[in-house]
Amino acid sequence: MVRTVKMEQDCQVGKPMPPADPNLTSPDNHHDLTASAREEVGSTKENEGDSTHMDQSNAQEKPVMKTKMEPSSTKLCGYLNKLGGPLKAWKARWFVFEEKKCQLYYYRTSQDVNPLGSIDLANATFGYPDQAQEGTFQIQIPGRVVVLKALNSQAMLYWLQQLQIKRWQHNTSLVKIPAEPSTTSTQLCQLPSAPWEGRTEDFLPAVKTPKGLVGEAAACLPDPWQQNALQKLSLKHPITEIQNTVLNICGNKPAQELRRSVFNFDKIQQSQDCPCEDPVTQILGETTAPPAPPVPLTPPAPTVLSAPSVSSVTNESAQEAKTGGKSSPSSSMNKREKKMTSSLQPSGEKVSGKEGSPVDKLSRLQHEVFTLTEELKSQKELVRLLHKALEAAQQEKRTSKQFLAAAGEQERLELVRHKERCIADLDGRLEALLKDKEELEQRLAMQDCQVNELQQHVQLMMEKNNAKQEVILKLSEQVAACMADPQRTVANSMGTETFCRLQEKIEHLKDDIEAHKIQNKFLNSEIYQLTKLWRNSSEEEKGLLMKCAYLEAKNCQIESKYLVVLRRLQESKGLDSSQQEMVKRLIEDALQGDKKDVFKLNPVSEYDDYGFKTIPDYEVEDVKLLAKIQALEIRSNNLRNNEMEDKPLRTRWANYLASRPLDQLAPSPELKGLIRCGIPVEYREQVWRWIVRTRTQVYRKRNPNRYQELRKHCEVSEHPASRQIRLDLHRTLTSNKHFSSPTSDAVQKLQRILLAFSWQNPTIGYCQGLNRLAAIALLVLKDEEDAFWCLVAVVEIIMPQDYYSKTLTASQADQRVFRDFLAEKMPRLTAHFKEHSIDHSLITFNWFLVVFVESLVSDILLRVWDAFLYEGTKVIFRYALALFKYNEEDILKIHDNLEIYQYLRFFTKTISDGRKLMTIAFNDMNPFPMKLLKNRREFHMERLTAELQELERIQEEFVKEQQVERKDKDLDTAVSEDEEVIQTAVSLHHMS
Repeated sequence: MVRTVKMEQDCQVGKPMPPADPNLTSPDNHHDLTASAREEVGSTKENEGDSTHMDQSNAQEKPVMKTKMEPSSTKLCGYLNKLGGPLKAWKARWFVFEEKKCQLYYYRTSQDVNPLGSIDLANATFGYPDQAQEGTFQIQIPGRVVVLKALNSQAMLYWLQQLQIKRWQHNTSLVKIPAEPSTTSTQLCQLPSAPWEGRTEDFLPAVKTPKGLVGEAAACLPDPWQQNALQKLSLKHPITEIQNTVLNICGNKPAQELRRSVFNFDKIQQSQDCPCEDPVTQILGETTAPPAPPVPLTPPAPTVLSAPSVSSVTNESAQEAKTGGKSSPSSSMNKREKKMTSSLQPSGEKVSGKEGSPVDKLSRLQHEVFTLTEELKSQKELVRLLHKALEAAQQEKRTSKQFLAAAGEQERLELVRHKERCIADLDGRLEALLKDKEELEQRLAMQDCQVNELQQHVQLMMEKNNAKQEVILKLSEQVAACMADPQRTVANSMGTETFCRLQEKIEHLKDDIEAHKIQNKFLNSEIYQLTKLWRNSSEEEKGLLMKCAYLEAKNCQIESKYLVVLRRLQESKGLDSSQQEMVKRLIEDALQGDKKDVFKLNPVSEYDDYGFKTIPDYEVEDVKLLAKIQALEIRSNNLRNNEMEDKPLRTRWANYLASRPLDQLAPSPELKGLIRCGIPVEYREQVWRWIVRTRTQVYRKRNPNRYQELRKHCEVSEHPASRQIRLDLHRTLTSNKHFSSPTSDAVQKLQRILLAFSWQNPTIGYCQGLNRLAAIALLVLKDEEDAFWCLVAVVEIIMPQDYYSKTLTASQADQRVFRDFLAEKMPRLTAHFKEHSIDHSLITFNWFLVVFVESLVSDILLRVWDAFLYEGTKVIFRYALALFKYNEEDILKIHDNLEIYQYLRFFTKTISDGRKLMTIAFNDMNPFPMKLLKNRREFHMERLTAELQELERIQEEFVKEQQVERKDKDLDTAVSEDEEVIQTAVSLHHMS
């Protein structure tokens, strides 16, 4: 239920939902999620009484100057006092800034490995109160105010200035897509930013680095306040304290790991990274775009203003230190007036000692007043926005308290219904955007019609112009002839009047030509303008499509989390019968939501491009709910990656194939990288056909009509494996619509392909698993003969020999090779399997035999096959290791033998992020040389062959012993029959 509180807080504040985690539905993650949510609520309670305000007078009194600030070369780390805990006491903490995530981590000491917490600086504001102790400053983030204290004022100013620079560098390194401001998420939509010139505006001079207080050298020194271990103890994080204490006492960690908290942040747990969206950005998004920072207007004759030097700041801090860090209001006002007066004096007067004219002085003062007035307006606007953000955070806090303080489940269900209303509101906004899109499409169609009409008109005018130019050319030739010999022309029955008429006609035609030229220029400009308008409309339509896709992905995330909450409520035992009935109805409505007549931009189809079901059919209602959650996560992931990954990948493939025909493709590193990323649907059939024909060209040249001959042979004689083939046809790809009916065309083609292959390779004939390989080839290539040759390429060329034989020798050897690689790449997981007696080959053997068919989602499966057909069996090892690496932490949390086997049977179906899996397979698993794979295969094949020979020898000896025993039994039987005959004869003799 705490997870529900966090989701509702996210929806109220407008935080972006995190990416859909394929392991979200795993029961082992529920405890971790609940703990993180409780920790977040606890941090909110801890800072309940904190509030900050901005000192506008300080903003006006600071001199305005533009300097180019460069970040310090010293690593930003050091000791600071942090105000917190139940008693609100000062505790010394070691703070380290992490640039990649723009977060400030704090530890108990500089030698600790695990941080006590972090502060997200991406959306933070900084300040320090006037009446506080020396060195005290505040960091305000959404929903929390962190109060820190440096040793002196110089160290405080250094920390504030460096944090401002780091925040500026982080925020200017990314540009957000102009999607719906209230739902914009930098995690989902990020584009390359515009070139940054490194210019910023600062109102303080560069503060020198305080020696011994900041940097890596301070890690070797004790904290300046000399606090003992009891004073530094954190009651809020007991587990982290125990872990750090045990690690420091044991001393088992290398020196590099002991210094990880100071210098290394690459492996900090993701659970500590909780970026939250700035409430100010959310509020601004509801009205207009975020306002740009105020820029002082430049007068016609600018003057350089001098800033107070560092020495003056140091002297002031020293004086404040002497007085105990406190000053009266009158003294602080006098100091501000002195600063203001010194800042308003131009630098030229200080250098030359001459005063300017009163007019110049007046103009400068007016300019300063105007600049400060504009800055005051901007600061007031910022304060107003911060007040709104604070109100939103307090509203969120009150909602969380109401949820946690609710006496019964009815109030919590009311909050769930409120989330349903939020979802309905998002649906309404999506429908409005779709209507806008339709209107834009209609306008675009009308403009296209106008452009076509204008083009036709231009074509007619051009034809008319060409005809007139031909007439002019003929007349010009006649005029030239007349001018060359006018007497002969007149003698040839052409009078002077006729000649004058021709000249007049020529003049008129020249005028027509000039008029047509002017008209032509006008039409060209009109066409240019219309083309520009059409391009603008296309760009606008593209932006709307991106916005709609993002909103739909966001809607899928919210719906997925809503279903998770319903599932938690369904599993809860504290509900009465009426509440359980209500939850049941909500689940039924959610499962039947796709059947409603609601228009969607990209509706979720029941089947994908190759006929695989996107949502499997399950009879159990709880499993149906899990399948729906998984389908929504896949849908959300596909929508998010469509603009960021799929479209650029399609563009790269189009550019690559445009410069060369498919028949002339050649293996290259560029093609290898493209295939590893995945082949788009529109190019996959052509690229697969090229790969198969390249691998089987020797077979085809030797006998081009091989497949037709094999089909005729199948019609004449029946193969012994034909019965087993017919039985396996109905068990092939049951979730694919093309193989659902026994009489479908795909099933008949598959049967002919398998029968032809059984005659093509008599040593194998047919092996269970070949039906799935042939089915995948048939779905992609569509042609029956191409699918047959693809099966030949996989079984006889790509896979090792005896991989599908009766003994499956090569398949067993590959399992031993995979066990060695798993022990090298993931030793913890291997030790976990040995501890609980888990034989992973019971799961992975089928992966290798059918190349992950029916083990992965269709989209990821086909990406694996793309690389497998091009590179070979090494891809199977890479992806098998990547699957275990993807869910390694979840597997390590399970400590029951039966539960581990159950998890290994279905966990591959929960993976929806194919891009992450590909990165693990081809980057994290490196190095992975093919030579090492071949050597280990040869080694294990020799050992396995020797073991099989020894087993055959034992079997032969056993058979021989059985035969000898049977002969002995036969002799005993014969003796007993003779004895019976003798006894019968003796008895007859006695009777006679």
